[in-house]
Amino acid sequence: MAIRVNLDVMMAKRKMSLTELSSKVGITMANLSILKTGKARAVRFDTLEAICRTLDCQPGDILEFTGDSVNIGNNDDSL
Repeated sequence: MAIRVNLDVMMAKRKMSLTELSSKVGITMANLSILKTGKARAVRFDTLEAICRTLDCQPGDILEFTGDSVNIGNNDDSL
């Protein structure tokens, strides 16, 4: 995957569970889980903003470019 999602790392640093983050951000646990496991192919800016606001972090703390190539295709599974 070209973009690695480090949401679990930031949640651990903030000692916040998926349930708590879901409640505070207003996103279902299922969608957060998809994002956390790196299975999401897109994320809306307002979702990223809400997560960053709640975890008091920057987008770069959650998303990391790895340089690995991946064939994303034309999938519109944005959260």
